[in-house]
Amino acid sequence: MDIAEIKRVLSQFSLFKELNGEEMEKIVEIAISREWKRGSHVFMQDDPLENVYFIHNGRIKIYKSDVNGREQIVAIVKKGEMFPHVGFFRKGGYPAFSEVLENAELVVVPIDQFEKVLIENPELCIKVFKVLGEKIVDLQERLESQILNNTYEQIIKLLVRLAKFHGEKLEDGSFLLKAEFTNKDLANMIGTTRETVSRTLTKLKKEKLIETDKAGNIIIDPESLLEEIF
Repeated sequence: MDIAEIKRVLSQFSLFKELNGEEMEKIVEIAISREWKRGSHVFMQDDPLENVYFIHNGRIKIYKSDVNGREQIVAIVKKGEMFPHVGFFRKGGYPAFSEVLENAELVVVPIDQFEKVLIENPELCIKVFKVLGEKIVDLQERLESQILNNTYEQIIKLLVRLAKFHGEKLEDGSFLLKAEFTNKDLANMIGTTRETVSRTLTKLKKEKLIETDKAGNIIIDPESLLEEIF
């Protein structure tokens, strides 16, 4: 990816859309493009925190691992998203692992140089805070779900959230969530077991709260599904 292509890619991110040409050039000057193969890691947990990544193509799994090797998925990020959000204004190491789920092409921006650009461009700094604020709200809602909801309710809320963020909206208002998340992935997102997720999905299908097609994709009506727990 050449400089012109990097500029085109970054300009599509909401973070940079309203920057003028001169402001955009400052970002492009410090950015580089790199590719990662499926199964590789962009960074490992506790590696020195050096870069922020903007996804042009591919999907990345952000997850933490405890001393026993148990995995907790923090997020699945895709084209048009950036990670890690804690990269700004934080020192130390990466707080999680980042595994490439699909061959990925990323624009890499060094944090120390990006912070200098932010200091010089207060409006861009405000946009970064807005993005971080949205992520904080999302994480707060997920934390509240774990505290206040039982596992069955957590799985329902997880399906709704994944449908809205990763699904394809259909004409009738429902969402098609492609079979790209395994039951193990879903379990690791909320800290339960694959068997529990499997039983819950079977129950939801039996009660016609969700549907599946021949390819294993899940069709979800968020409003109807949420009525099950409210």
